[in-house]
Amino acid sequence: MRNSQDMNPVKAIVVGAGHRSMIYASYAQTHPDELQIVGVAEPDDTRRAICQEMYQIPAAHTFRTAEELAKAPRFADAIINGTMDRLHVATSLPLLDRGYAMLLEKPFACSREEADALSDCVRRNNSKVMICHVLRYSKFYEGIKRVVASGRIGDVINLQTSEDVSYHHYANSYVRGKWARSEESGTTMLLAKCCHDIDLITWMMDGVTPVSVTSAGSLSYFKPENAPADAGTRCMVDCPHVNDCHLSAKRIYLDLPHKWDFYVWPTMMDAPDAEKVAFLRDESPYGRCAYKCGNNVADRQNVLIRFENGAVCSHCLTGGSAYSKRIMRVIGTKGQIEGVFEDQSFTISTIDPEPDGDCRQEVIDLSDDCSAFVNHGGGDIALVTDFVRYVRGQQTSISCTELEGSMLGHRIIYAADLSMQNGGCPVTP
Repeated sequence: MRNSQDMNPVKAIVVGAGHRSMIYASYAQTHPDELQIVGVAEPDDTRRAICQEMYQIPAAHTFRTAEELAKAPRFADAIINGTMDRLHVATSLPLLDRGYAMLLEKPFACSREEADALSDCVRRNNSKVMICHVLRYSKFYEGIKRVVASGRIGDVINLQTSEDVSYHHYANSYVRGKWARSEESGTTMLLAKCCHDIDLITWMMDGVTPVSVTSAGSLSYFKPENAPADAGTRCMVDCPHVNDCHLSAKRIYLDLPHKWDFYVWPTMMDAPDAEKVAFLRDESPYGRCAYKCGNNVADRQNVLIRFENGAVCSHCLTGGSAYSKRIMRVIGTKGQIEGVFEDQSFTISTIDPEPDGDCRQEVIDLSDDCSAFVNHGGGDIALVTDFVRYVRGQQTSISCTELEGSMLGHRIIYAADLSMQNGGCPVTP
């Protein structure tokens, strides 16, 4: 439909008008010359209506499902697919067959079989698919990648990442929320939360093939036996710890009203507090005791990856920490890089060959950039900017997340979860 000389706005359809896809779609509000939202497919009447009104979408271009959309004549260039994880492949295949390009939320597939089916469809249709690995587009990780790619620290021999997920984030999303049970969400904790981090590892390794993955982890803390002896089942109904428990629904959702509002009451944000209290008391899944939710995804997991060139990389996931934090450490034959994403700075240390030398250090501080602290370090908007270039046939950035370039990270995760289930036995990804 397009060629490299076509500078008209990319016309896109939102499929799944949830939090993430609406953030990506918002690029059309600030850059209408680059992106226009011309359709929506969303089963929830309220969300569909909000998207339709926001972008003045005609009724003929509104649909309840991706399947309905796929049956209609193609009227846009691309799809922004922000459906739930277990629906990603099922909603993508008919739309790719219809000829749309696609910006697809991560994780793009819940199993290796799904990933292979998606990859086959992309090859068959010569489709353009980019994955929303937004951390690649943050200035922090892009900066580290550029240093690694320059050869300044030599060949990578060891790479370590870690992600600490704060207690309120973990309790909200992986205990009370949509990703609490793998058989319902379709994803494990590692796949849902850390596919970013594993993708960053394979990106830094520049396509070197992983040959072995081992992993250990478990659900150890967010379980009934760790609840206070007299704890109830719903925080605001029958629990004496409603005012002092750090996982209390009252503390997380009412005392900090804007922390998780889009997830807890997306259609009740402006409702009186009394209505929100009643909702948490009577029906909301977010009103349950965080120790008694029947969740089954791991709250800690370590992954060790061996690559064919001899490099060894690792990732450490911890759910329930005091605050959220991502760390990266890349060690090469000529130096190393260490940084904390939340600090928006990293240090480059290179070996000093002079007789009295040890190492030379340079600190890259990005904290003066206001965008560094919002929307994944500015990655959300940079991702959409690159997607527009991608669809237009223009030169994309070093961070480009084409499907095939994102495949290795997902395969490592599938192998890691299998290894964890089998007591840490090595698995070939």
